[in-house]
Amino acid sequence: MENNNRRSFLKHLSLGVGMAVTGVPAWSLESDQKSKNRVSRKSTSSFNMCNYAAPKIPVVRVGFIGLGMRGPGAVVRMSHIEGVEIKALCDIRDESVKGSQKHLRGAGLPDATEYFGSEDAWKALCESDDIDLVYICTPWHLHTPMAVYAMNHGKHVAVEVPAAVTLDEAWELVETSEKTRKHCMMLENCCYDFFELLTLNMARQGLFGELVHGEGAYIHNLLDLNFDKNGYYGMWRLKENYRNGNLYPTHGLGPVCQAMNINRGDQMDYLVSMASNDFQMAARANELAAEDSFYSEFAGKKYRGNMNTTVVKTYQGRTIMIQHDVTSTRPYSRIHLLSGTKGMARKWPDPARISFGHSWINDEEFKKLEQEYTPEIVRKVGEMAKKIGGHGGMDFMMDWRLIDCLRNGLPLDQDVYDAALWSVIAPLSEWSVANRSNSIDVPDFTRGNWKHNAPVNLTLAGGGNTEVRRVQTDPQSKTQLEIN
Repeated sequence: MENNNRRSFLKHLSLGVGMAVTGVPAWSLESDQKSKNRVSRKSTSSFNMCNYAAPKIPVVRVGFIGLGMRGPGAVVRMSHIEGVEIKALCDIRDESVKGSQKHLRGAGLPDATEYFGSEDAWKALCESDDIDLVYICTPWHLHTPMAVYAMNHGKHVAVEVPAAVTLDEAWELVETSEKTRKHCMMLENCCYDFFELLTLNMARQGLFGELVHGEGAYIHNLLDLNFDKNGYYGMWRLKENYRNGNLYPTHGLGPVCQAMNINRGDQMDYLVSMASNDFQMAARANELAAEDSFYSEFAGKKYRGNMNTTVVKTYQGRTIMIQHDVTSTRPYSRIHLLSGTKGMARKWPDPARISFGHSWINDEEFKKLEQEYTPEIVRKVGEMAKKIGGHGGMDFMMDWRLIDCLRNGLPLDQDVYDAALWSVIAPLSEWSVANRSNSIDVPDFTRGNWKHNAPVNLTLAGGGNTEVRRVQTDPQSKTQLEIN
C-alpha cells in the first residue's frame, strides 16, 4: 500500500506551486494514470543526450533573457570570452536592458538587439535566426517554458538553477532536448568551484576509494533579502518559500553527483525528506505587514520550515544528504563532503580539509595534493577566472567551459538529465515532507542509459583553444550581488 500511495501521489508534483497560489491542491488536476506513466522506468529515450557532441559552433552567438540579479554578471563574464558574440538582451524592464547594453559599449563590443516592455518579448529573442545559445536568468517558474521554447526554435540552452520546479517540467526538458538534439545545461556553477574540481579529480583517480556517502547543502541566511521589496522582481523568490521542501538542492548536490557518477554508472533510487517547523519567515512577514501595507499579502501565510534534510539512496548503495536552510542565523555552507573507503574531503566550515585516516592531513600535504591533482581546466583559466569574478571565479569557469565545448563540438559537463534529476529533488521532497517523511521513488530520466553512460570529463580543459578576451570593464557593471 505504501508503494502504491507513493507512486500515485506523484500527481501532487505536476503543477508544483499551484496549491500555494490558488489554495487548491494542484495534484487534483492530474490523473493517477498520467502520473504512473510519467515516472515509468519502462519507457525508452528517443535519443541519448549524455555525451552528445553537437556540431561545432566556431563563434557562439548568445542571447540573454533576464537581466535582474544574475543576468548582468553573466553578460560581463561572456564579454571576456573569445568566440562569443552577445547578440541579444531581454528583460521586461527597459532599464535593465539598457544597463547591460552600456557595459557592451564600454567594453568596445557591438550593440546587442534589445527586447523589453512585454512579458512575451523573450519569445522573439528565441525565434531570432542569429542566436545559437539562449542564456536564461529569470524567475524559477519561467525556466522550463523558456528553455523548451528556445530548444524548439533550434537553440541550445543554458538555464539558471533550478531548471524545473515540477516533475512534468523536468520530463518536458528531457523530451524536448532529446527530440531537438539541442543541449540544455543547467548553470550549476558550484560544480566549477576550485575545491569541488580538485576533489572530483581525486575521486576520479581513486584517492578516496569507493565513494560511500556524500553531503551537500544550501545553507544561506537570506531572510532579509527574501523580504526586501527592492530585491527580486515581484517578490518571486519569497513566494517560492510557500512550498515546504528542499527547494534549492542543486548547489550542494551537483558536485556530489558528478563525483559519484550519478546518471553515468549509478542512479538515484528513492529519497526521504524531513523539514523543521518555520520559526522565522511567517513571524517576519507578520511583523513587516504591521509596519508596511506592502507586506500585507505575505502575512498569515504558511512558509517552508527553516531546515530541510533530504536523504537519497542510490542503486549502487550510496547515500547522499542534502540540506536547505535560508532563514536560520548561521554561517553560509554548502558542506561538500565526499566519504569513501580510503578517505574523505570536506569544505565547510572553512578551511577545506582532506583525510585518509583518523585525522586531517596537514597544510603541507594538502598543498602537495593540490599541485598534483589540480585539474587541467583550473590550470588553464583558474587565475583569470578569479580576476574576472563571479562567486570567486567559478561562474566564469562555468561560462568559459560551456563556450569551449560548444565551439569544439564536445559533450557538455552537465546535460539535460542532470538538469532534470537535480531539480526534481525539490518537488519530490515536498511530497515526502507532506507525508511524514515517507520515501518516494526518484524517476530515472535516462531510462536505463545510466548503466552504460560514460562519466563526465569535467576535469579536462575541453578543446582548450578558447581564449580570454581583454576588454575594458565599467567597475559599476561588476557590482553584482552574488546570490543564486
